[in-house]
Amino acid sequence: MNALVPLLVVLPLMGAAITLILGRNPRLQVAISVSTLVIVTAAAAVLLYVVDTTGQAAVVKVGGWEPPFGIVLMVDRLSAIMVLVSALMLLGVLIFAIGQGIADGDKDTPVSIFHPTYLILSAGLFDAFIAGDLFNMYVGFEMLLAASYVLLTLGGTGARIRAGTTYIVVSLVSSLFFLAAIALIYGATGTVTMALLSTRIQALPLDVQIILCAALLIGFAVKAAVFPLSFWLPDSYPTAPAPVTAVFAGLLTKVGVYAIIRTDKLLFFDVPLTIPLMIVAFFTLIIGIFGALTQADVKRLLSFTLVSHIGYMIFGIAIGSELGTGATIYYIVHHIMVQTALFVSVGLIERVGRSTSITHLGGLLKKAPFVAVLFFIGALNLGGIPPFSGFLGKVGLFEAGAESPSPLVYVLIGAGALTSLLTLYALMRVWNMAFWRPAADVAGYESPMLNSLQESPDHTGGVVTATLPKLMVAATTGLIALTVCLTVFAGPLFELSERASVGVATPAEYIRAVFPDGAP
Repeated sequence: MNALVPLLVVLPLMGAAITLILGRNPRLQVAISVSTLVIVTAAAAVLLYVVDTTGQAAVVKVGGWEPPFGIVLMVDRLSAIMVLVSALMLLGVLIFAIGQGIADGDKDTPVSIFHPTYLILSAGLFDAFIAGDLFNMYVGFEMLLAASYVLLTLGGTGARIRAGTTYIVVSLVSSLFFLAAIALIYGATGTVTMALLSTRIQALPLDVQIILCAALLIGFAVKAAVFPLSFWLPDSYPTAPAPVTAVFAGLLTKVGVYAIIRTDKLLFFDVPLTIPLMIVAFFTLIIGIFGALTQADVKRLLSFTLVSHIGYMIFGIAIGSELGTGATIYYIVHHIMVQTALFVSVGLIERVGRSTSITHLGGLLKKAPFVAVLFFIGALNLGGIPPFSGFLGKVGLFEAGAESPSPLVYVLIGAGALTSLLTLYALMRVWNMAFWRPAADVAGYESPMLNSLQESPDHTGGVVTATLPKLMVAATTGLIALTVCLTVFAGPLFELSERASVGVATPAEYIRAVFPDGAP
């Protein structure tokens, strides 16, 4: 089983190298990329099954070097869940991108550079999830940063270059905070191996722990797009091609959330973070959804809802209980899947409607009824309508909060309920204007509410294609079907999330997996 762990990173890196060499053979590039992610998905599924059934994490000491001198790769239930869900989403979006490339001739996503960069992004994601030391996690973050900048600027348009510049500057600042925090932690403890840090940090004075924790949290909060460090996201993601936007929205912010969970539960469990995190969660929920309500562009609207729903995850982390962490893990899985599926659905809307602005869309229910159904299911799920996973995840978070009652918790529960209703309102407004409104009513339609909405700064009024390739529709259908599976199998998935939360909240198990004979 342990032999599968390094393959999660090595295979995508090897695939990236091979696809780069085969830049003039697009068909081979596609075959290698798809095969690589299929193998990684299968390996992640096997690891999750074995880790969950045995209750023992898979640990690999790279090169045979014992920690703290060597690199540790660690797969427990939480890591395995994140890798498996990420691999499924990456595979689904890759199929969508292949369909788009076949239809458009790869004018927006040049296949020669897209596939190697996409696989490097995948390797960075997986490395961040299975890293057993802070510096290796930092390396995974930097792989993500380098690959995401290339993907964000594919096509070389002015809008994408501007968005990419903002993204790279913010990400570099975040990386500097992360690297500085690692340096401080190493200086204070003499190690960056998380299993050792779990014990050594506890020996530090509380004020030193707070400083180290704050330094790490700032870096992770930027990655996770937590208010007030989320200003960059709505202007960065919507300019990229549809497959890139879907991956960014679904996965990249969750790396930051994962890092917050891992470090909070393993390294800084004695640091009082409940009140600061709840305050941050409140403003992330409210400011994000209010921003969404003012948008006319569907991509920007979804980007703001992405920010707001990060608030639910921060709320779950702030609660601190095993139930709260379990509900947070379930909600992360839900949000990765639903947000990815919604963004690829918007990619279909853009093709058939020639725009992503609700002031220019109409009559799509008649033009593309199946796309209307796909978007409608995703919208209901994200809005938290029962019995979908969005509703179940929010109920789990609210129930966990109610077990630790306080005035601030009740304020967060109210803010969460309001955010859910406003999310549903914003998405149903999109569905009503884009699909239900007759196309004949679009021209000359006057509405004080719609006229007050903000268009994307780079909105040009439309795109030139309107076909719906079967491969793109099939990929979107598959992703929406996976979101429905979160509801159908909610019971077992909640139980798995709770078991993962128990492991995360028990540092002794993590330490024992890395140091069976006891930490040095």
